[in-house]
Order: sequence, then C-alpha cells, then structure tokens
Amino acid sequence: MDYKKINNILGWAIWLIATLVYVSTVEATASFWDCGEFIATAYNLEVGHPPGAPLFMLLGRFFTMFFSAESAGYAINILSAISSSFTILFLFWTITMLLKKMALKAGELTHGKTIAIFGAAVVGSLAYTFSDSFWFSAVEGEVYALSSLFTALVFWAILKWDAVATEKHSVRWIVFIAYLMGLSIGVHLLNLLAIPAMVFLYYFKTRELNFKDFAKATGLSVLFLGIVQFGIIPGTVKIGAMFELMFVNSLGMPFNSGLLVYILLLIGLISFGIYYTQKKGKVLWNTAVLCVTVILIGYSTYTVIMVRSAANPPMDENNPENAFSLLSYLNREQYGSAPFLTGQYFNTPLDARAPYKEGDPVYYQNEETGKYEHINKGEKNKPNYDEATSGFFPRMWSSQAHHIRDYKVWVDYKGKNKRASNGQTVKIPTFGENLSFLFNYQWGHIYWRYFMWNFVGRQSDVQNTHPSHIDRGNWISGIKPIDSMRLGNQDNLPKSMTDNPGHNKYYMLPFLLGLIGLIYQFIKNPKDLLVLGLLFFFTGLAINFYTNPPSPQPRERDYAYVGSFYVFAIWIAVGVYAIYEMLRKKMPQTMSAIVASVVCLLAVPTLMATENWDDHDRSDTYTASDFAKNYLNSCAPNAILFTNGDNDTFPLWYVQEVLRYRTDVRVVNLSLLNTDWYIEQMRRKAWDADGIPQLLPDSKLRQGTNDYVPLYEKPGVTGFRDVDEIIGFVADDTPKSKVALQGNKQVDYIPTKNFKVTVDKEKVLANGTVSKDRADRVVDNIEWTVNKSYIMKNDLIILDILAANDWERPVYFAITTGADSYLGLTDYFQLEGLAYRLVPYKAISYDGQTGEIDTDIMYDNLMNDFKWGGMDEKDIYMNENNRRMCMNFRNNFSRLASEYIRTGEKEKAVEVLDQCLAKMPENNIPYNYFMLSIAENYYKLDAYEKGNAIMSSLLDRYEDDLNYYNSLDRDDVQLLKEDSERAKYILQQMMVMTTQRYPKAGELNGMKDKFVNVNGLLLNPGAN
Repeated sequence: MDYKKINNILGWAIWLIATLVYVSTVEATASFWDCGEFIATAYNLEVGHPPGAPLFMLLGRFFTMFFSAESAGYAINILSAISSSFTILFLFWTITMLLKKMALKAGELTHGKTIAIFGAAVVGSLAYTFSDSFWFSAVEGEVYALSSLFTALVFWAILKWDAVATEKHSVRWIVFIAYLMGLSIGVHLLNLLAIPAMVFLYYFKTRELNFKDFAKATGLSVLFLGIVQFGIIPGTVKIGAMFELMFVNSLGMPFNSGLLVYILLLIGLISFGIYYTQKKGKVLWNTAVLCVTVILIGYSTYTVIMVRSAANPPMDENNPENAFSLLSYLNREQYGSAPFLTGQYFNTPLDARAPYKEGDPVYYQNEETGKYEHINKGEKNKPNYDEATSGFFPRMWSSQAHHIRDYKVWVDYKGKNKRASNGQTVKIPTFGENLSFLFNYQWGHIYWRYFMWNFVGRQSDVQNTHPSHIDRGNWISGIKPIDSMRLGNQDNLPKSMTDNPGHNKYYMLPFLLGLIGLIYQFIKNPKDLLVLGLLFFFTGLAINFYTNPPSPQPRERDYAYVGSFYVFAIWIAVGVYAIYEMLRKKMPQTMSAIVASVVCLLAVPTLMATENWDDHDRSDTYTASDFAKNYLNSCAPNAILFTNGDNDTFPLWYVQEVLRYRTDVRVVNLSLLNTDWYIEQMRRKAWDADGIPQLLPDSKLRQGTNDYVPLYEKPGVTGFRDVDEIIGFVADDTPKSKVALQGNKQVDYIPTKNFKVTVDKEKVLANGTVSKDRADRVVDNIEWTVNKSYIMKNDLIILDILAANDWERPVYFAITTGADSYLGLTDYFQLEGLAYRLVPYKAISYDGQTGEIDTDIMYDNLMNDFKWGGMDEKDIYMNENNRRMCMNFRNNFSRLASEYIRTGEKEKAVEVLDQCLAKMPENNIPYNYFMLSIAENYYKLDAYEKGNAIMSSLLDRYEDDLNYYNSLDRDDVQLLKEDSERAKYILQQMMVMTTQRYPKAGELNGMKDKFVNVNGLLLNPGAN
C-alpha cells in the first residue's frame, strides 16, 4: 500500500475515533454561558452579541433541520463535535506533511521512517483530541470548535501551498486560504492569527534566516494582519456608511440606497481590477485582487446579520440593520475598549482643562424624517484622560474598583509620583509594574497556567482568581516534589481536591514529549520551527498582549487559546519522531518506530484520555436548560423577569426561543437595559409575551442620553415621591428638570432619593398579585430609598416600568442578579423559587435573608415543577458552575423547610428536606457548608439519623481539609488563612450543634466521639 493511501486511511481512522469520542460525550442540550444564545440565534437566525457569527448561524441552522426543536441544542453541539473531529483530521495530515518534509531532508523515505511518521501523527493528533481545553469546546454549541476547524484547515492549506509553491498553479492555494479566512470572519476572528505564519513561510521560502529579513517579515506579517482586521473588516462597512450618509442625507435618497450603490461600485471595481491585472499579466496584483475578492465573498455572510436584523426578530442585539449600526456591531463598541500601547492607567484623572471630548459620531435612523440623525453632534461625552499621567504600555488601566484591587494583588505595587494637568500628584504604575502584570497575570495566570493544564496536569475545575489560591485551579504534574515547590506540601491533599473530577495528572509526559519535539525541530528545521512558533505565539500570548484583559475575569478563558495548544500537539508528534531517531541508533528502524509510537501512545494520549474522560463527559447533563425552565417556572403568567448575567439569561433565551417554553414571561436583562436598542426591543411583543410597559419617550433613551441620571435631593422636595411623578419630571425638557454637570453640560436629574409606587388594593387582589390570606397586609404605597448619588439607565427603566405597569403584570427579579440590581426594593420581595416577586406589602423574613417565603408557591415549584438536569437520576459530571448554581437550590429548600418548621407543618418540612437530598445527591453535588442548615432542620424535626448522616459527611470533609491546611508551612497557611478559618468555624458550629444545641444528635451514631480528633485540629496553629 502506498504512502498516500495509508495517510488517508489513518487520517480518517483518527477522525472516526475523535468523532466517536466527541459525539458520545457531547452535552445533550444547551450549556451555560454563551451556548444558549448561540443555539437560539442559529435555530431562528436571530442576531446575537457583537461581533456576531453569521456563518456559524447558517451551519447551525442547517444541522437543526435534521432534528426536532427539542433536539436543536444537541444538533448544534454535534456541529461542534464534527467540527472538532475534522480539526483532528487536518491536524493529522498537517503532522504527516511536516514530518515527511523533515524525513526527506535527511534522505529517502524508508519503511521505518514511514511507520515513525504515521505513529507520531497518531500520537500528536490523539493528544490534542483528549486535551482539556479543546475537548471542552468540542462538546458544546459555541463558535470555538468551528473556529478551530478553520485554523486547522488554513494551516494545512498553507503547508499544501508550500509543497507545490514552485508549480504553475500553486497560487490557487493562496486564493483558497484567503477565501477560508473570509469565511472564518463569520465565525471568529481568531483564524486571522494564522496570517503571520503564512507570511513567514512565504517570505523564507527562498531566503535564509537572518535578523534583517526576520524584521522585514515581522513587519509584513503585522501589516497584512492589520489590513484584514482593521482595514477590510471594518473599513469595507465604514466606506459603505459614508456612501449611505451622502445618498440619504445629502441627495435625499431612500434608506440603504447609498449602501446598494456602494456595493455595485465595489463589485465593478473588483471586476475591473481582476480583468485589468489578468490582461496585463500582473500576476502579483492579480493574486492580491483575487484574495481581497474572495475574502469579501466569505465576509459577505454578514449580510445575513443585516437582513435578519431588519426583520426585527425577538433577539436582535445592537439592531445592526443599517451600515452605521453594523459598523458599531463589528467594532464591538458595546463592550468598550482597552488601551494597547499607550493610554490611561487605572488612576489617571481626566484632563482638568477639557475632561471630555467628542466621541465617534452616532447616527440614528429617523423613519419620520427619512434621514440619519447625528444624535451626539457637538456632545463631549468621551473621557479625555490627562496625558501627563497616561503613559506607554498601560497594562494596569481599568478604573473599576475590583480591577484596581487585583492589580495590586498581582503586582508589588509602589507606583511613581506624576503631576497631572490640574496640579494634583498621582501615583501611577511604573513601566516595570505594568510589565509585571503582563507576565504575572496576562501571560502567567491566564495563558501559561492554561497551557500547563493541557500538557502537565490540572489541580481541579474550581476557578482560580487569586495568586494565593494554591488549592484550586492551578496546574499540577502529579509529581509531589515538583508540585510542592509551588503549591505547598502535597502529602495530605484532601479528598475535596483529589476527588474533584478536574483533578487530572499527566506527570508532565505530554509537556516533555512536546519539548523534545520543539528542540529537535530547532536542530533539524529551524524555518518550520519559526513558522510554528509564530502560530503558537499569535494564537496564545499575543491574544492577551493585544486585548489587555484586567483581573479578575468572570470565568476561566482557556478555550480561547486552543490554537496555540494545537501547535504544541504538533511538537508532541515531532517529539515521537525524535525518539524514533534516537532509538534507531540502538535497534532496527522498524522496531524503533513501533516502540517509539506504542510507548508514546500509551504514555500521552491514552493517559490524557483516562484522566480527562470523567470531567469532559456531558452526555447526560441537562442542567442549563432545566435550570432555565426553573427560573421561568418561578414566575406567574405574563410576568416581567429581570435578570443580569450570562447564566441567568442565555439559557432562558434558549428555552424560550428554541423550545418555546414559557414564552409568556418577558425576560429583561439589566446589563443590556443600559442600551437604547435593547430598550426598543423590549417594548415589542415577543412570542406570547407583551412588551414592557413604558412612559418615557425615545428621545430620553437614545445612546448618550440618560446613560446615568444624578440623584439630587432638591430643597422643597420632601417625603416619598411617586414614580409617575419622577418619570414625568425626567420626561420634561424644560430647564427646571435639568442640572449642570462638569463642563456645564445640562442633563436630566431626579430631585429625590425617596420613591413610592401607589397600590390599587382592589386590582392587586383581583389579578392575583396578593393572595386572600395576605389581603390585610397590603399597603397604600410601597416606599423605598435609593442610597446612591446617581442611577444608571437600566435603573431608570425599572422605575419607568413600575410607573407604567401599575401592578398589571407580575414583576420578578432573579435571585442571581445581585443586591445592586434590586434598587433598594428588597423590603417588598417575596421568594417563590429562583426569583423574588415584587409585592405590595412589607416582606417578613424570619431567617434574615432576602424575601418572604410563599410556602405554597415555593413548595409546588420545588416539589413538582422544577427539573434537575439529570443529577437526580444518575452519576453525572457537574462542573463548578453547575455546583455553584445548586447552592441556590439547597438554600431554597432549607428556607422553605425552616418556614414549615416555624409554622408547625413538620411533615411537609421533612418532605422538603428529603427532596433536597434526593434531587441533589452528594455523589453529584458534594456537601459543603450550605448543608449545615439542612442538617439542623432535620435535628429540629427530631430526624437525628438523617441529620447525623449529613454531619458525618461534612465532618469527614472539613476534618480532611483542616488536616491539609495544618500540614502546610507558615507561609502557605497564610495564603489559605481565610479557607482554614472557615473550615475551623464550620467544625466549631457542628460541635455546638451536636453537643450543645441538639445533644440527642451527639448521642447517636457516635457523633460525640467523632469530634474527639477535631478538638486537636482546632487547637493546632496550622504551621510546620
């Protein structure tokens, strides 16, 4: 059998293995974070968050056509699985191309070399198949799997071009690569980071490596990358917007006429360019024009975004239906931007002479006038930072309080004094401190730590946000002397760490094999090493160098760097070939090739598969969709539900938009409610849910208007003021409703911090807002105070909704939105599940927590309506995010049981507690301190055996944890002092409960004896 046939057969065999692995472990429905949104946008061809992924949407829609709506999430997860397995296929063929090229440089291709090449490719491709971050993306409906396929396909095509570069029609490969890059823009921009590798391969095809040419190639790489990313992508739309503005505003033409003329002109210019360069024999220019053409053809998938946005679907983020909003969408203006090479530091003040400057023009499509209205013309609303206290390479730039706190955690911050334009002395970060943050956090913590997870080992799946967290989320090798140098004594690791499914040990074997490969390639083929090294750098370290992320991040971001891990998998394969080269000097070639391949196969991909399977198998997990249903089931019909984050919003969009579940509930995301386009969409009916009621006119809600509203207690304005009056005051455009800010800018304000909503008692009783047994508690007005100096636009909209709603529709706040989002209304919150209902009476909470318990509704939800994501049926993997979400459920069960105990309904209390244990068993959701209240409630009900079973488990856990803390030296104990003190406190509380508060519990099951050892631990200072 010839080489080519074996290469194809083995490649497809590896593809089949990867496909079976990913399809068998893929999540059954939507996952948390962005997955629910992506699946919904694909299924209904709606518009997701900037900058969008239209090609992913189209492919996702195609996949869902073969499945029912119930299985749409699974279908798009399968798209990710198949994309990932094809990535493995092209990785295999990429490795064989590189190794064959290396082998031929050293002589003819022998039988032994052939076996070694294929064996190495099998090891390298399977190592990447089972790598932590890539496997994670392969089994959920996100864009990263498809993006990885484009990266793999582009790099494979680059090598194919390299192999035939001297042939007549080799340029077709370059055009093909350009087309792939154009298509990939409709998935994710990460694929563009392969451009520098291609430039270097092209540049050094006929040149020797030297510093001068290296500098030239670097400059060309950055130039070409910049042309595509900052020129073609936004520039094409920006010029179109200029045409649109001229044709509509100056020539009086209809909307979109300028854009259509521009598109026709662009097509004409490109056609002429291709014809002219072809006719004149200008090969290089012809190739360039062709490449730009196919990039634009691929990029044209964004017309889907504009077309669907114009149809006003329920999900239409940023409303990019014209050239101006599309440009804003592509530029991700919603998220702001971080400084790159120069800019402000976290404590740089605004320029005292001109604190604000004009921002980029914002155009509003005014249907009444038929023109684009420049709504921020002349407005100075963009911060103008003081130049004297700004500087070069500002890594420590964000002024948010939690970011400032973390800057000083990751860097030994001392700063240097600099005088600002206002004469104030500011202690700004030094250049060295900015570099330290880059190396310690941006490269060390959120790149190299992820890299080591994939090729050395991972401590746990618990998020690590702080350098003192030596007990969670770090990389480990499984070799105690190595790990103890960084993470303290490893002899007494607690089961809470070692039993974590994410506790994966590779003993550095993948890393060492890749390191061998890297060194071997440096010796044998430094040009190819340079190309791979560039791809490794640009898809890894360069991402954080450019995006300049602050600390902390809301989640672990390892999935964003899989392109660089892809490169390291190639080096693992080269490492196998290097071992073959060493062995063949000692034994026959064929035998050395077989030995090297088999040993490395067992030592690396087999080990990785064994370690990683349990925390990557999501085949029986339904938590995101089930928990989303639980949020919606917590609401009465036709409710308005305020949410805030990704995980209490995107899964809800999925179950409503795709599964058509509880579409009567209007989900309102408070983060997005700060934008005018989202407010406009919330006013429209979506499925069975009416739009939100509002009184404020559009002019008060446009971007740049009332983004924040000062609260100024005006003399003479006393008492609590009705929200109707407040909204009327804000809607008023006369000078009496304005206040001057810095720079003498006149803005709307609110003349009080004390608010009220009038209650129509007959209405709230008639429409079920208040049950009959609470009728006597209804107040005339709900009254509250907002203890802030200003409110944001989303807070203003909440007030507007309360004024317009007038108790017609139920209003809820998700329990996960956070206290800052509640606007001081918590005295009128009633807990009914995963949401607090706003009620017209003072809430009575007997446990000190937020919200009064409605036992009837809570019981029905927790016992009958709520779904549990499969964790109640079998042993499944529940990652940290799932486990954290379950703490809310356990707390709700405990609160409901406590309320039944208070009212003397003991049988129901036991029933509720038993349901808690049955639906969230310990094997899936390990017990922690949230279970103390469950155990105590059992004690209150004289169910000592059940309470003691929980206590015994908690005792084992925290005694084990404390043994670990006490085994550490003084410095390491200090790092974990808060955790150690918490464990001691929990054990002390358990002792008090079982020996003093409920002595009968201590007398059963030997509980009193079990605490004998604990006394010694509590007295131990915890330092060796």
